[in-house]
Amino acid sequence: MSVFSRVGRAAALCAALAVAARAQSIAVKAGVTVSPDTVKIGDPFHIVVGIRAPKGAVIEFPRKMDTTGAIQSLDPVSVRTSADSSASEQYGDYRVAAWDVDTQVVKLEDVIVRLDGASRHIAVSGSKVYVMSVLPKDSAQRVPKPPRPLFETNLFPWWLWAAIAAAVIGLGLLLWWWWRRRRKPGVDVEQDAYERAVAEFARIDALGLVEAGERGRYVALSIEVLRDYLAARYSQAALSLTSTELSRSVRELPNVPGDRLTRLLTEADLIKFARRPVSGERAAEIGRDARAVVDAEHQASQPAPEQKAAA
Repeated sequence: MSVFSRVGRAAALCAALAVAARAQSIAVKAGVTVSPDTVKIGDPFHIVVGIRAPKGAVIEFPRKMDTTGAIQSLDPVSVRTSADSSASEQYGDYRVAAWDVDTQVVKLEDVIVRLDGASRHIAVSGSKVYVMSVLPKDSAQRVPKPPRPLFETNLFPWWLWAAIAAAVIGLGLLLWWWWRRRRKPGVDVEQDAYERAVAEFARIDALGLVEAGERGRYVALSIEVLRDYLAARYSQAALSLTSTELSRSVRELPNVPGDRLTRLLTEADLIKFARRPVSGERAAEIGRDARAVVDAEHQASQPAPEQKAAA
């Protein structure tokens, strides 16, 4: 190594020592305040770092808390400058939350103070906060349930019993429906269906739905009575059909006013499914039309007077 290189290294070392000495000569006062000093886990609290340096110094606060610690920043640091004109005095406010219990140490990177080309690092870590648990005091005395086995050893698991119960209930409902829909021997099916429809129309009128403002429900119930009557009279008018399918199925039946029925079903579908508004007057009119269709079909199905006399 030449003499000049050794001299250069010595000069650089002396310059670095001079800068370090000048940095240490920067008079800095620092303080850290934790408020409050006792918190619950997850509750926000504040850590305020105060730095006082000579006038003209630039103070650089860490942007956030150390991410490896139990205390994490909720917001970036908020810096406030004091009105003191004789020095550079600033306060860095950190809004944070602790995510572990017991005593936690505040971990912050160094604050850097720069003055006349020199930089001084000020350590501000080391303050502590106590974090309380949010669990009840007797939580440690609770005994957890034993782990369930990976495979059920019961030959009849609960879901099998549930399936059997559902099947029994379904069968019972089916039998009940069949009993309600069956026809007694010796009873005129047509007359029985018509009398039921008349009684149902009277029951719906007695509810006062139109006067109570439930016009859509009144329309739906009236159309349901009409469809029940047609289903009892004709096998091709099953209740499982849509309105369009029903209109198409009864089109060839001579005793059913097809055009009138189609208009009723179409308007009722708009009220029931498309939430189309309907006035009280129109709802009552739809109910009368539904009954008129039933009456028309019933009258058209009656035998002629000469047939009655022959019978």
